Amino acid sequence: MKSSLYIYIIGLSSLLLACEADDKMDMDTVVVPNGYALSAGTSTVFLNSSIAYDTEASWVTGQYASRFTNGDGLYDDVKTQSEGLGPVYAGYSCGSCHRNAGRTRPALWENGGSGNYGFSSMLIYITRRNGAFFRDYGRVLHDQAIYGVEPEGKLKVDLKYQQFTFPDGEPYELCYPEYTITEWYKDSIPAEDLFCTVRIPLRHVGMGQMMAIDRTEIERLAAQSNYPEYGISGRVNYITEKGVTGVGLSGNKAQHLDLTVELGFSSDMGLTNSRYPEEICEGQIQVNQGSMMGLSYDQLDVSTEDMEDVDLYMQCLGVPARRNVNDPQVQLGEQKFYEAKCHLCHVTTLHTRPGGSTLLNGTQLPWLGGQTIHPYSDFLLHDMGSEIMGVGLNDNYTSGMAQGNEWRTTPLWGIGLQEKVNGHTYFLHDGRARNLTEAIMWHGGEAEASKNLFKHMTKEERDAVIAFLNSL
Repeated sequence: MKSSLYIYIIGLSSLLLACEADDKMDMDTVVVPNGYALSAGTSTVFLNSSIAYDTEASWVTGQYASRFTNGDGLYDDVKTQSEGLGPVYAGYSCGSCHRNAGRTRPALWENGGSGNYGFSSMLIYITRRNGAFFRDYGRVLHDQAIYGVEPEGKLKVDLKYQQFTFPDGEPYELCYPEYTITEWYKDSIPAEDLFCTVRIPLRHVGMGQMMAIDRTEIERLAAQSNYPEYGISGRVNYITEKGVTGVGLSGNKAQHLDLTVELGFSSDMGLTNSRYPEEICEGQIQVNQGSMMGLSYDQLDVSTEDMEDVDLYMQCLGVPARRNVNDPQVQLGEQKFYEAKCHLCHVTTLHTRPGGSTLLNGTQLPWLGGQTIHPYSDFLLHDMGSEIMGVGLNDNYTSGMAQGNEWRTTPLWGIGLQEKVNGHTYFLHDGRARNLTEAIMWHGGEAEASKNLFKHMTKEERDAVIAFLNSL
């Protein structure tokens, strides 16, 4: 079990004195709130290392500590064919894609597409042009397979580069990935009938706080977040799962009500469970039945109790405190972040509901309740545009109510530690941005005004914004 000995009194006074700023403020007045170093209340951890995302909050004690350790082990445990992996899969463990609870370096940059060593650290979503799924493939193309089984296909990435210049003369470059599928295991799908989009892993920072967020606050933000002068109007992605309809929070497009642990075990690793008891891609088993003799598919690969321990592990992780908050460059960057109206979507302050969160099998985590948190997200859907390099961030993939050009505002807490935790600075849903500046310059649609305000800053001011983001 990782060490839990942190001194929270350092940040407690900041929390008590935190300014609760109204994010729908007078557009002519820029007020930068104070006291946000304590990112997640009592779940804040004061780490600046490779395990900054992967350390439990101080309140995790007793039976919760032992369950956290079990969930941590299951999260990182490398599954084998004899343990139920496959027959086709995308990763061999949660940790293979979410190293140190972060974002494993994406294989699309390392290998030009699908990896050849048991995982690809990305998910490949495919649909027909009309939005329907392919019968023999489903929603995810599994590009890895156990011995004797063919992967469903392999992803090939061609990178297109374009040069740009800021108004003050500083050059920058954007890179757009073009995807093609090769080595289809069954029927090849013609390119004219295929939409393909890729997701690299999300950081598992603040998962418990996200699950404990007061949903009515998110709905109020949706009702209030209409800023026509900046073209901003966020909306909730209402999702129905397990027979319940609610506010979607989880995923790139807020397309899930929970952390999708059962779906991850099933679709990503091919492990059957109580929610998804059938093997993914039954056709694969039939096609390869001659090479799969002796394998048993009549019992579940992972228990509900173990899945809930993984859920507990993810929700009990601490959130790194902000760093360098008194650095003049960081303070200038924070001021410019507000002046560029980034905070209208990357909302600074939210609150968790009094009862905390409930895990997938009913366990309560009340310690997550009643907290003031600073995720820098409104968790709403926003149109991110389609005009940049002719394509923008529109991936033509719908998720619940979210259209192809709509994305959930990415929470920014912990973003400045990604390079230290995972050794890279690839951002956005498919990792096309190689640094934070590129990530900003890919913003379009509702974020076009903010991007242009950033674009017309001086180099000193732009560098300060990046320094501020790296302090989160």
